[in-house]
Amino acid sequence: MENLYEQSALRLLQAADEIRARLAGEFSAVHGISVNEFFVLLHLERATKHRLPRVELAKRMHISASTITRMAAPMEKIGLIERHTDERDARLAYMVITDAGREKLSETRATFAKQAGYLFDDRWDEATLNQFSTELHRLVSGSVSNLT
Repeated sequence: MENLYEQSALRLLQAADEIRARLAGEFSAVHGISVNEFFVLLHLERATKHRLPRVELAKRMHISASTITRMAAPMEKIGLIERHTDERDARLAYMVITDAGREKLSETRATFAKQAGYLFDDRWDEATLNQFSTELHRLVSGSVSNLT
């Protein structure tokens, strides 16, 4: 039998995969964006001045800077984000969420909230869910990728 740490980590990863799979279909079909693009918009919206350097965004999403660059191109093309250069250092470029990106994020958040409701509503009462959420927060507190 696996030890409790391994078992817990596997269950957490499996749960994350299940949630991501649920979201992926609806995000794509209804909103035309991927789960990762949702996270890009969410990170940018919560960032100071609603902008982040490409490398910092990659760090927060735990992916490579080149992956962020590939993801950004279609998002820029449809107007969800823009690239702005730093006024003092032209070598530094920021990814910035646009008004259209904020609107898309708002629409997608409604879908996210609905799916989260389906996921948790019939499984736990409010007290148990609060405890579960508190314990999950302990795992991500202090992380640069923390969105809560």
